[in-house]
Amino acid sequence: MEFDDVYFMRQAIREALKAYEADEVPVGAIVVSNNQIIARGHNLTEQLHDVTAHAEMQAITAASHYLGAKYLPDCTLYVTLEPCTMCAGALFWTQIGRIVYGASDEKRGFRTMGGQFHPKTQVTTGIEAEVCGDLMSEFFRSKRKK
Repeated sequence: MEFDDVYFMRQAIREALKAYEADEVPVGAIVVSNNQIIARGHNLTEQLHDVTAHAEMQAITAASHYLGAKYLPDCTLYVTLEPCTMCAGALFWTQIGRIVYGASDEKRGFRTMGGQFHPKTQVTTGIEAEVCGDLMSEFFRSKRKK
């Protein structure tokens, strides 16, 4: 069965919901190879007390372990929020084939901060952007109420 970008982004949203439920910034990511999810991740920065424990970093590490390889040229990362500069740098080094993200991050996204992906990496934006953005907005709105 062939799955599309919306299907896979919804799987990344499931990961973001795990983060939300754990009181982490709700970002989720999955890595797909040959139409199969090989890795999942969500933000764990609070739980691990580690500023580098972003969803993308968790998913990259899991995918690399799964494949036994540091390069991911035949993989696609689906992530609910535009990657930050740190994650863009890590993704650059993986030489990942494609990145699909939902909501843009106007304040801390790689585009605003001057980051870049590998020249061969294809980028698709805006898949389920409203759902991804609403999840982030609701999380921070709930924080402000406390």
